[in-house]
Amino acid sequence: MQYRSGLLNICKPIILSLMLIFTSLGREDQPTLKAAFEGKYYIGVAVNGYQILGNDSKSMEIIKTQFNSLTPENFTKWERIHPEPDKYNFAVVDSFVKFGEQQNMFMVGHCLVWQFQTPSWVFKNDSKNLSDRDVLLAVLKDHIFTVVGRYKGKIGGWDVVNEAFSDDGKLKKTRWLGIIGEDYIEKAFVWAHEADPGAELYYNDYNMYVPEKRDAVVKFVRELQSKGVPIHGIGMQGHWGLNYPSLEDLEAAIVAYGELGLSVHITELDINVLPDPFENQGADITFRFKRRKAMNPYPDALPDSMQMVQSERYAEIFKVFNKHSDIVERVTLWGVHDGLSWRNYWPIRGRTAYPLLFDRNYQPKPAFYAVIKTVKEE
Repeated sequence: MQYRSGLLNICKPIILSLMLIFTSLGREDQPTLKAAFEGKYYIGVAVNGYQILGNDSKSMEIIKTQFNSLTPENFTKWERIHPEPDKYNFAVVDSFVKFGEQQNMFMVGHCLVWQFQTPSWVFKNDSKNLSDRDVLLAVLKDHIFTVVGRYKGKIGGWDVVNEAFSDDGKLKKTRWLGIIGEDYIEKAFVWAHEADPGAELYYNDYNMYVPEKRDAVVKFVRELQSKGVPIHGIGMQGHWGLNYPSLEDLEAAIVAYGELGLSVHITELDINVLPDPFENQGADITFRFKRRKAMNPYPDALPDSMQMVQSERYAEIFKVFNKHSDIVERVTLWGVHDGLSWRNYWPIRGRTAYPLLFDRNYQPKPAFYAVIKTVKEE
């Protein structure tokens, strides 16, 4: 047993070294994610306005080569696209759609209704007081019809409502809920469908594998379905770590949502290798912590040993996706490379994060090859 353990410790660095050698090959010699997963599900990526406007050619080359689905990281959120009552910013989104069409990519809009990144004017009336139900419903309907309607037949799917449930399964006490009531979710889906009957509509949230949250969402979706409300998929945000979620919980959630007749979309995948200042809070942006040296253990580079650990974690998660490719329709990485990840500033600002498949030099990491290998091993 000691011999085997010692041999494994010797072999791992050798395997890693071989994987790193492959990262130095020219782009034309590298496998691609979209080719590897063709016939299984879309492989997507979140993009920012800087990239879409042509200011990061290296990222755009990776996007063109590796991915077949696009999601805006921020520029279709309410505060960016509709910052004032009579002002819409469509320029970046128009460029996004044009690029996606040129590359024959499946495009997703993110997101129509969320409690964050929504301007304060949305929730106020003409007297600057807190709005009432009818006024807020009118604002919401106009926003959905204007945004979704503009990209009808072009943007193929929308995260209609984002992060409405707490981990305990209760609806969050947001201004949407407080002013309108529970049916704000129902009306958002109905209006999005009316604005573009051909678009897929998703409910998107983090920690969607937590049993209490999973069961609450399943129950809520069944209620929507019983009323004939159009909903086509569940977005499971993949802001995960080396130890969570368990593969059992992940698989159980995918199966549960699939049993509703819905597709599952892994919408914001990144695998954090840095220490967590708290135990698994998903992606709640209200949580922030002060930077401490112990929380930023790899300021210069990710050690080979951690590259291997991350590769193994990515591989085991993708094996679950592959097993349920009849349910999983899309897997979207939340950023092109490590340097662009939001993990560098959340939940602690100023850390050096390594959660994605490409490094800061735009090169594929060992995890990239581990992911592709999951298909070849089937």
